Amino acid sequence: MHLLAIDQGTTGTTCLLVNEQQEVVDRSYREFDQHYPQPGWVEHDPEAIWTSVMDTISELNQRHPEGLNLAAIGITNQRETTIVWDRETGRPVHRAIVWQCRRTADFCDQLKAQGLGEQFSERTGLVLDPYFSGTKVRWILDHHQLHDQARVGQLAFGTVDSFLIHRLTGGAVHATDVTNASRTLLMNLETTQWDAWCLDQLGVPEAMLPEIRSCDAFFGHTQQIPGLPDGVPIHGVLGDQQAALFGQACFRQGDAKCTYGTGAFLLANVGAKPVHSRRGLLATPAWQLKGETTYALEGATFIAGAAVQWLRDGLGMIERSSDIEALAASVPDAGGVVFVPALAGLGAPHWRADARGAFFGMTRGTTKAHIARAVLDGIALQIVDLLDAIAADADASVARLRVDGGAAANDLLMQTQSDLLAVTIDRPPMLEATGLGAALVAGLGVGVFDSLDALSDHWRSEKSFSPARNEDWRAKQRAQWASATERC
Repeated sequence: MHLLAIDQGTTGTTCLLVNEQQEVVDRSYREFDQHYPQPGWVEHDPEAIWTSVMDTISELNQRHPEGLNLAAIGITNQRETTIVWDRETGRPVHRAIVWQCRRTADFCDQLKAQGLGEQFSERTGLVLDPYFSGTKVRWILDHHQLHDQARVGQLAFGTVDSFLIHRLTGGAVHATDVTNASRTLLMNLETTQWDAWCLDQLGVPEAMLPEIRSCDAFFGHTQQIPGLPDGVPIHGVLGDQQAALFGQACFRQGDAKCTYGTGAFLLANVGAKPVHSRRGLLATPAWQLKGETTYALEGATFIAGAAVQWLRDGLGMIERSSDIEALAASVPDAGGVVFVPALAGLGAPHWRADARGAFFGMTRGTTKAHIARAVLDGIALQIVDLLDAIAADADASVARLRVDGGAAANDLLMQTQSDLLAVTIDRPPMLEATGLGAALVAGLGVGVFDSLDALSDHWRSEKSFSPARNEDWRAKQRAQWASATERC
């Protein structure tokens, strides 16, 4: 028997086929177009997202003509990305507004000016920022004058998981899980249900919201989906970063992981009670299994691997993303150049939607190798801010950090990260921890696996990176970074 994990990400969709030994036996991937209608705005075509899912499943079927033999399906997804669709037709009323999109910054500022920031933080664990779904929903309703249709339940809102569940079940199920619901500015962190006060402040009718379920709950059966038999249960649903924390077997309080994808996301398991941050981090459910919630502290940066893609596609400095490692390694350091990757604003712990990316310290002697090195340094320096904040909020240090995501394959970046943090980095052989996490939760939900202990026994590190720099070097890098972020 296999578990199928649908990992719907920001730039494409990956499908993993996972066996009962927690091994990935096959994978498929499809990219889709990004849309930038205005500076700072980012959109996806929901139909293109759906097509990418169908294409990846079709590819797996072509390679397994004997059948996929599925016990269950798990779904993990880009989290805050917002879709509103007509319940009767299933058609989206607007393109998906992506988590990176900053179009609702003014609305967030208005709410802050009304003194509502602290209330939202206490109720949701989040900050008032365009990052989250609630203000995006409001924008769609305002822009298309759809408030009346939303109030009577004609429209459905969902993050990408809800949209895929709706499609996979033939429109029978409108549901989400606790982790995705927690990223909307609409869910109460303590009750893990929709919060009436938050809905009222943002003007989002409850009639358009999905039902919130545990991550391992039953989310319906597949119905009339090309490439899938009818009746396959959907059981494991988590937002991508929580899925990665699960896939990295961070089941104990104090365990932490960082995922280096389009952005970079550092999560630490804080146990059975939420920890509200005093330093700009997010309090969030890590997962909920059989109604029992485990919480995490999270720091999110908007740009990580996307900065490397920008060097490749925007500036033409490299042909392939993987080329950056050799280019950056051709110089001993960045030559005094500091890069702040604020290409979509600054996330935690700064939360500055107005910030923009910048290079500092460039001279006539600066080469593209120095720029490449500075980009890798900038990705890693963002994580320093996050881990410092997590250690202070949780009143505990992190001695080891597990890493995953595409950019974690870059040895130079991982060594730089270890040097800057003064922490050992552990990298597993399987870097697609998001999809693996969804598959494992699906396996728990359907009974393929029987305990977290059984899952954690399979985790192993393929390569570790230990700090190789002294404190004077580290302090200098941090000081240059602090000065640069203040100026961008």
